[in-house]
Amino acid sequence: MSLNLIPDFMFDDIYSVTPDFLTSLGVSGVILDIDNTLVPYENDRPTECVLSWLSSLREAGIRCAIVSNNNKKRVDLFNFEISLPAYYHSAKPFADSVKRAMKDIERDKSECIFIGDQILTDVWAAHNAGIRAVLVNPIKDKTDPFTRLKRKIEKHFIKKYKERKNNVG
Repeated sequence: MSLNLIPDFMFDDIYSVTPDFLTSLGVSGVILDIDNTLVPYENDRPTECVLSWLSSLREAGIRCAIVSNNNKKRVDLFNFEISLPAYYHSAKPFADSVKRAMKDIERDKSECIFIGDQILTDVWAAHNAGIRAVLVNPIKDKTDPFTRLKRKIEKHFIKKYKERKNNVG
C-alpha cells in the first residue's frame, strides 16, 4: 500500500511539467487539482500564467480535466473561463471522479497523469485509478494543524521517492 503513496514524479510547480515532458511519457490526458496546485486557495479564477500553461498543453494535443475535493461553487467559478470537464466533492483519494474525468477526456490509463500538491489525496487518487502521479510543491501551504499533520506524513513518502529516484539513475 505504501507504494500507492509515492509519487511517480516531483516538480517544483506545474510550469515545470512541460508538454514535452508529458508527451515523452506518452501522456495525452492530464487530470488536475485546483487548490495549491494551479492557484492558491484564495484565487477564484485561473491566473494568466495558468491560462498560458493550459494553452500550451492544449496546443500539444493534451486534454485536461479538473478533479477537486472542493465545493461546486469553487470549482465552477474557477472553471468558468476554461470550460474543462470538472468534478467537485470528488472524495479523493477515491478514484471515481478521476476515472470519470478520463472518460470525459477520452483517454485511457496509459495516456493519463494526475498533477496535484497532496500525497494523501492527489497521488493516492491517481494510483487508485491506475494512473501516474506528479506531485508539485504547494503554492501557498495552509498552516492549520490538520494540514501540518498531513505534510508531516507526506515527508516520509517524499523521502521514499527521492531514495527510489537516486537508486534508479
